Amino acid sequence: MAPITDSQIDDLKDLVHKLEARVHDLEHRLESGETKPSLVESMRLILIGPPGAGKGTQAPRIKDRYCICHLATGDMLRAQVAKKTPLGREAKKIMDQGGLVSDDIMINMIKNELDTNRECENGFILDGFPRTVAQAEGLDSMLQAESKPLKHAIELQIDDGLLVSRITGRLIHPASGRSYHKVFNPPKETMKDDVTGEPLIQRTDDNAETLKKRLSTYHEQTAPVVGYYKTRGIWAGIDASQDPEHVWKSILGVFGDSKTTSSSSGILSKIGLR
Repeated sequence: MAPITDSQIDDLKDLVHKLEARVHDLEHRLESGETKPSLVESMRLILIGPPGAGKGTQAPRIKDRYCICHLATGDMLRAQVAKKTPLGREAKKIMDQGGLVSDDIMINMIKNELDTNRECENGFILDGFPRTVAQAEGLDSMLQAESKPLKHAIELQIDDGLLVSRITGRLIHPASGRSYHKVFNPPKETMKDDVTGEPLIQRTDDNAETLKKRLSTYHEQTAPVVGYYKTRGIWAGIDASQDPEHVWKSILGVFGDSKTTSSSSGILSKIGLR
């Protein structure tokens, strides 16, 4: 019998995540008597957190578990510009002139993804937007018009001092956004992505001096946004200084998914996937 490769293991893990999501959906539909998933029950959330808080670690897990799309607005903007879409051309013109891309353009890019990206049918994670209360209000208006209001605004909270050691050791796989850490979460093979084997990079702005400036800007911008979502009643704070597994369990708790975790694992164990 041929040895099992890392690629096969990763494929099995992906299958497990998708089965868990399917089991979660079926259990809910059996309990509620629904014949299909409702918009009210689909996953729609924003992930808030400073650089290095763990968004790049937790967002893919949420995406895989619930079969939803991950909309990192920075990546989305770059993709639209690269594809030379109408929105991308408009954004590039503004950026070439040294201006900031307007809220309307960003919100329309998000709307376009929700309308055209099949991965967004079950819901979405929004990462990197909104950064101001005005953006949050504009996003809410668009989502309400689409009958896709936000369900959760999850803030990954961590002391600034802990972020320096995290950030300065961070490694990124550019194509997927997967993140690693030289000490806390090293890749299986030095400077290579676990899934593709492609080279990892360290971002040029991942240094202590740049981080302090980014954190100062982040706190100034984010505090009002967090306050906004608290008044909406959808905010939840997670202690991101914990190890990634405890952070993950805390996030599942916000979703009310602790029952699903145990029951799904039991079912998967019976068919040899746990």
